[in-house]
Amino acid sequence: MTSEKAESLFDAHYFATGCVHPYERDEKRLRFWGQVAERIIQEINPQSVLDAGCAMGFLVEGLRERGVAAFGVDISEYAIQNTHPDIRSYCWVGSVTEPFPQQYDLIACFEVLEHLSRREAEEAVANFCQHTDDILFSSTPLDYKEATHFNVQPPEYWAGLFARHGFVRDVDYDASFIIPWAVRFRRCDEPLYRVVSNYERRLWLLQQENRGTRQQNLEFRREIATLQEEVRRLENRWARLEGSASWQVMLWLQGLRARLAPPGSIREKLLTRFLTRR
Repeated sequence: MTSEKAESLFDAHYFATGCVHPYERDEKRLRFWGQVAERIIQEINPQSVLDAGCAMGFLVEGLRERGVAAFGVDISEYAIQNTHPDIRSYCWVGSVTEPFPQQYDLIACFEVLEHLSRREAEEAVANFCQHTDDILFSSTPLDYKEATHFNVQPPEYWAGLFARHGFVRDVDYDASFIIPWAVRFRRCDEPLYRVVSNYERRLWLLQQENRGTRQQNLEFRREIATLQEEVRRLENRWARLEGSASWQVMLWLQGLRARLAPPGSIREKLLTRFLTRR
């Protein structure tokens, strides 16, 4: 995708209408990216970060406010123009497929590569892997409807691309605080048997959790079936009660009382006092 074409796609109209909610500087968005920055610092503690596809630079802003040397690049001139003045000099217009000016402790790329062609996505992944050993990454595996999503792929597609460059998923890091399918890829120098062992360990834990969840669901279903049967029994009992002669007598007595001692009347108060006195 040429920079001219990208600029025509990711302009003011796109940020106003193409992101479910208008993509703009507001309290909710700043709070979210501030929380993401906080988690990145607490759990990864990078000294330098590049947000590849930074949009309006909210993550860059959140990291810099917390003392991290953060930078951002985005293909949209409109987005970069709308970064906060305090961080604008740390963000630039450019493609994530183009070489970056330095190495970084961490590169973050969230919901960006699905906007590229397959070839460009492969080039971007290679570019990331040349400039860091640690990558936080997400790309929607679900949203095919958005007009600029040219390369929506399942998670294993991206894992395969990163694996070509010696990066594997950190199975012990939970990046779902960013978005449910976010992952952390790290350069791996460990022998294959350790990589396989880690994946198998994580797979076993997930299988155990899945079995536990299934068992719990079966128990819930049995409890629901029991409750439904109890409801049906009570409904049948109620229907028999309403059809009984005693029920009809009770309704007749209630109607008689309402006529002889209307609610709120003096006679109703006297009758209530007489019936409740000891």
